[in-house]
Amino acid sequence: MTAPRPPRPSGPPRPPWHVGDALALRYAQGAAPETDAWSLEKHVESCAPCATRVSAAVRAGAAGPALAEVRSALLTSLGHRTASAPAAPAAPADRATAPRSPLGRGARLWWTVGPALRGSWVVAVLLVVGGAFGLAYGAGVQGARSLLLAVSPALPLAGVAVSYGRHADPLYEITAATPSGGLRLLLTRTAAVLAVCVPLLTTGGALLPPVAGFPGAAAWLLPGLALTLAALALGSFVGCRPAAATLGGGWLLAVTGPLLGRSEAGGSPGAAALTAYFSGPAAQGGWAAAALACAALLALRRRSFDHLEPR
Repeated sequence: MTAPRPPRPSGPPRPPWHVGDALALRYAQGAAPETDAWSLEKHVESCAPCATRVSAAVRAGAAGPALAEVRSALLTSLGHRTASAPAAPAAPADRATAPRSPLGRGARLWWTVGPALRGSWVVAVLLVVGGAFGLAYGAGVQGARSLLLAVSPALPLAGVAVSYGRHADPLYEITAATPSGGLRLLLTRTAAVLAVCVPLLTTGGALLPPVAGFPGAAAWLLPGLALTLAALALGSFVGCRPAAATLGGGWLLAVTGPLLGRSEAGGSPGAAALTAYFSGPAAQGGWAAAALACAALLALRRRSFDHLEPR
């Protein structure tokens, strides 16, 4: 028989961990290890004294005047008038001193995924789906589903293009230098883009009249995922916007011929020619392999997003 385990010694609870002056100084200088920086940012969300200590360290550092100018310019652009130049806050630390309310958490979530959801891109996706319905039920176009399926893989790329980079964030230089920025923030916003695209495009395609010999409404998912990961991987070299534009434009050029063509049965634009892009184990398996390869390359290039994009 197994001997019973001795009871664990009981003792006083371990004292709570707090941010020391040395760690606050290293964080303000950008010299703190990544794991320490993550722990600090999480801790100051619920510890006002540590948040004040880190904020003071950042204000006293070399980045203090620059952050003050950025904050003042941002508040001015938003229509806020201040009597004097405000003190420059540290990014995550000052947010910890504000009341923790559902509204505050909602604002933080909106900042995290905002550029992916608040631009004209969402309107463009709705217009594409609405246009397909108009062609199918208003103009009687038989190949509306094949048209929607053909352009669907390129639509997430447009969302990725407006989700991250200098053109997307007014505080990009600051967020890119924190542990919450870089690839972590980019993946969060890409997930938000896909969370919008997948249900809208798949449901919209399923509600359109079927096209004879053409795959189902979900056939675009693997091509769309592969192109999205390819855009992220290529973006690690040239930036998200040029990468998305290159791959999206290449995809649309590839499907332009089939879209303008006619199937052998007539009346269904490009259905037969487009089938090779979506239908069959070989096509879907190829897209799955491409997605895995792009994900592996993105993992290898993850540190590249820690650096600012060139102007």
